[in-house]
Amino acid sequence: MMDYYTLKTESQAEFTEKKSRFIGFARPVSTQREARDFIERISKEHWDARHNVFAYRLREGGARYSDGGEPAGTAGLPVLSVLEKSGITDGCVVVTRYFGGVLLGASGLIRAYSHAAGLAVGAAGIAHMRLCAECALTCDYSDYGRASAVLPEKSAAVDDVTYTDVVNIKFHIPIDLADDITRALADATNGRAALTVTGEGYYLGTS
Repeated sequence: MMDYYTLKTESQAEFTEKKSRFIGFARPVSTQREARDFIERISKEHWDARHNVFAYRLREGGARYSDGGEPAGTAGLPVLSVLEKSGITDGCVVVTRYFGGVLLGASGLIRAYSHAAGLAVGAAGIAHMRLCAECALTCDYSDYGRASAVLPEKSAAVDDVTYTDVVNIKFHIPIDLADDITRALADATNGRAALTVTGEGYYLGTS
């Protein structure tokens, strides 16, 4: 998987359905340990709730969900489905239900848990993470203006600039554009700028 989508931030959203209060919590996570810690924290904070339902998906290894005491298939799976339909990985959602005394039935539970999860995901926002090449560029001051103009034109994002006897620029760029920017920098500086790809990493994309 080159690019992926995850949650931007931790969030909380709620609504009431037939006197039952549903609170959705969402958070980006990258490991099972982070997901379990988040689930445990919400469950402890809402220990007095009738149900604490969860689902999470990880790039490192599949998905997990729990109905939290609700009838099988009416809670955890609908929450997981919201993550799947949104294309979200490395994300966890917990839905807490304070029972209001009115039974919702299987279809009502599915709709309620789906809605609570959707509200939480919407409040968190979705981040497009792009696999990028991490690069280091060294150039003379006479080439700095031309080199620095190329970077935004080619969708590169500058991470750091240091000025010594030469200019050292660290930037990242979508990995599929790395060869293109190498050629563009060589053309702009007549081959004088020295570009090195130092690694790879995921960065927030613009879409």
